[in-house]
Amino acid sequence: MLIFIENTPRDYAWGSRDALPEMLGIEPTGEPQAELWLGAHPGSPAHVAKATSAPRTLIDLIESDPERWGVDGGQLPFLLKVLAIGAPLSLQVHPDRDQARAGYAAEDAAGIPLEDPSRNYGDENHKPELLVALGEVMALSGFRDVSDARRDLTRLAAAARAAGDEAGADAIEACGDRLAGGDPAERRLDFLRWAFGKDPIVPAALAAICRVIGDGDPERAAAIADGCDDWDADRARALGALVAAHPADPGLLVSLLLHVVRLAPGEAIYLRPRQLHAYLGGVAVEAMAASDNVLRAGLTRKHVDIDELCRVVEPTELAEPRLFPIVLAPGLVAWRPDVPDFQLMRARLLEPEQDEWRRIGPGDAAEEVVVPAHRPIVLVVVSGRVRIERPSAALAEVATARRGQSLYVSAGEPIVLTGHGDVFLATVGA
Repeated sequence: MLIFIENTPRDYAWGSRDALPEMLGIEPTGEPQAELWLGAHPGSPAHVAKATSAPRTLIDLIESDPERWGVDGGQLPFLLKVLAIGAPLSLQVHPDRDQARAGYAAEDAAGIPLEDPSRNYGDENHKPELLVALGEVMALSGFRDVSDARRDLTRLAAAARAAGDEAGADAIEACGDRLAGGDPAERRLDFLRWAFGKDPIVPAALAAICRVIGDGDPERAAAIADGCDDWDADRARALGALVAAHPADPGLLVSLLLHVVRLAPGEAIYLRPRQLHAYLGGVAVEAMAASDNVLRAGLTRKHVDIDELCRVVEPTELAEPRLFPIVLAPGLVAWRPDVPDFQLMRARLLEPEQDEWRRIGPGDAAEEVVVPAHRPIVLVVVSGRVRIERPSAALAEVATARRGQSLYVSAGEPIVLTGHGDVFLATVGA
């Protein structure tokens, strides 16, 4: 069956005010709208659109006949989202499955209610996630070489000293000293605990960095970095965004330990469990395991538990934050991380009369794309207008979806996509 689903965007403070309304074809509310959840997660399950007089969620549909609608007789193990990032998210990490089970049980035993804002674990599942950019996306993702972080702190200190801020330069250099010597993984954990402690050097260094970065303009940052011609413009942009949003937050210092990743449309990053990260800006599609477990390390007004985060986080260096797609067929690519919970596909379609097509990345475009549906699929159209058909079903099924519309596709025969535009499809891992 091809079933239209819909949901109300979540109004987190970091959301964009216009990106999701534009995609969904609805009027902006004037408030931030951050995430559109398309799945069966209890936190915000999608609704079956216009199917019954009484509201019915995707959870209700699956529970009505789990063997027909679910996965292995249960709910969906994945969740598809559209993100509209108007301001930096919190620095955060998600637990692996063993950590989530242990943390959930411990908080239950301690009598911490699920709705308590100080609770870290809302379920027993891990939360790997994959993000594919629809426009340019900036992110912090995974630990980089400690020497690179020290080098940037040295540059910032030099810029402060060149501006006559000797005390500020000394404070920034003291931050770099915290990363010197010993095992790099231990240095990172020590730096995390120290940055969120009570040392007065931290606020002094943060204030000095804010004076150096100013409005975050890359050219200005490069010019004042005391002759450092290789000052990274993306790093300057990331620091500028954090200075504007969270000028006194120790997470600004911690961001220097992480890779800055600038994604072009169609590029992706994969965030394994235990990997520290933060999204800074842009619009994207995200697929993940069906969990909402988040441990935060600053850049937020929400609960921060540094001790638990340091226990959960993977402190070793990440060589490559990006995940590259594989081409399944003309017009169809897939990102397949090393987890069974999910994979994400993108179909790019063009109509026969179109002589040219804006082709970005691998897979090009095709007039027709056939997608296997051995397991249920959640799809969202992010551009154009697409016809979804299951011609080989006992009763032929067909639907037409425009930009911003979403469907739930039950397991069964392959679906055939035609029309024009881009479609993202989440399903169980390969």
